[in-house]
Amino acid sequence: MRRGTRQTSWRLTEYMVQTQNRALQRPLTDLSTRPDEPFRKGTPSEPSPFERLRDLLLGALNPPPGRRRIALAVTYGAICHSLFAIAVSGMMVAMFFGMTLGFGRVPEPWSYIANGLLLLQFPLAHSFLLTRKGGSLLGRLAPQSAARTLSTTTYAIVASIQLLLLFGLWTPSGTVWWRADGAALIAICCAYATSWLLLAKSIYDAGVELQSGALGWLSLLQKIKPRFPGMPTGGLFRIIRQPIYVAFALTTWTVPVWTPDQLAVALFLTGYCLLAPIMKERRLQARHGAHFEAYRRQVPYAVPRLPPMRKSAK
Repeated sequence: MRRGTRQTSWRLTEYMVQTQNRALQRPLTDLSTRPDEPFRKGTPSEPSPFERLRDLLLGALNPPPGRRRIALAVTYGAICHSLFAIAVSGMMVAMFFGMTLGFGRVPEPWSYIANGLLLLQFPLAHSFLLTRKGGSLLGRLAPQSAARTLSTTTYAIVASIQLLLLFGLWTPSGTVWWRADGAALIAICCAYATSWLLLAKSIYDAGVELQSGALGWLSLLQKIKPRFPGMPTGGLFRIIRQPIYVAFALTTWTVPVWTPDQLAVALFLTGYCLLAPIMKERRLQARHGAHFEAYRRQVPYAVPRLPPMRKSAK
């Protein structure tokens, strides 16, 4: 039994690594084929995010027979999206009120350590789950026969639990520095909503089926291998290379209530959002060389380029 479990965990880890490698190695058809040619945005050959999601949902309407497989897929899908909705909603509410609503009750000074550990677990677990041991852990979160297909779904489940831990178990300091009211409250609420809309659009452009975990359980439902989207270069990815991370960081700064807790969360998560993609881009550079370099030259990392000012005619 132990031997079968180890073999399944090894196969799941190998599958996740191969999946990531295929996404990184997939030809960027909207990039130039020569290093001296400019990056060309848009490609008719690559399915749009809407087309990928549409095909996946339409296929799920008439799945192949298999009651156990269908029940398993629907169960994991329900768990995944329920946790995802609760986690994101909890994050939105918690930061809107400046991290003053946490259920943690750790006394000082231990609360500083507890809150610090809650912050650290978010990026550390994300990185760990992409390792061989992390893949082995994900393999135990689903039945052996479906573990590989459900890997994206179980990953999203773990990520949602991490968000729930961070924003649910946070111990508030009890100090409020500033609370917006009047016109300032309206303006900041609009900015907060805009930040979340930008995050949603970025996730859609990158492949909402992958980012939300739907790819795994919907593929299992249809009894097909997950079809992972290629490297995103359309939508907001035409403006900056890291719109998801930038929009995520913006949500932490456009809040109407400021406390020491909110400042700590904003600084830590912003640093993570700016530094985490660097390793990803190093892999892209190593694998794609001149192709990724052309994209990098044309599209800025996190801050959009301003259009050149026209000189006024004399």
